[in-house]
Amino acid sequence: MSTVIGVFDDKESAESALREIEDLGFTEEEISLIAKDDGEDSPYMDQNLADGAATGGAIGGLAGIAASLGALTIPGIGPILAAGPIAAGLTGVAAGGIAGSLVDMGIPRERGDYYENEVKSGKILAAVDLMDADEDEIEDIASIFRDNGANDVEIH
Repeated sequence: MSTVIGVFDDKESAESALREIEDLGFTEEEISLIAKDDGEDSPYMDQNLADGAATGGAIGGLAGIAASLGALTIPGIGPILAAGPIAAGLTGVAAGGIAGSLVDMGIPRERGDYYENEVKSGKILAAVDLMDADEDEIEDIASIFRDNGANDVEIH
């Protein structure tokens, strides 16, 4: 299994990238998202911009993921919104936080710590778990992330 991971500075860039990835046939079971929830004024709490499918969705246009978006509080970070496989790993959040969940997905600990700090600073973390993808599909996902402005795009 490979995981493509990246950090977006804004909601619109993350939405655009994840919409393209969904158009390739990937589902909410493969796409993860984590964003800090700073309350009512947070840009992540806007009404779904693409089709009105969900409120409180950090990714707007992806109705399935937005519908599964859950609010959690992580010690040291505060409230976050999370969806996809990474959200499932956050149920034991007290033990490992975002970094611990990323380690469970095969991301090295030091990179997990880095990505956790990026979310803490208000950025949006997106990841795609690729179970049976070939090298071309993996590179396509990484390219979509980069083309939509993701920083620190890595393949693990």
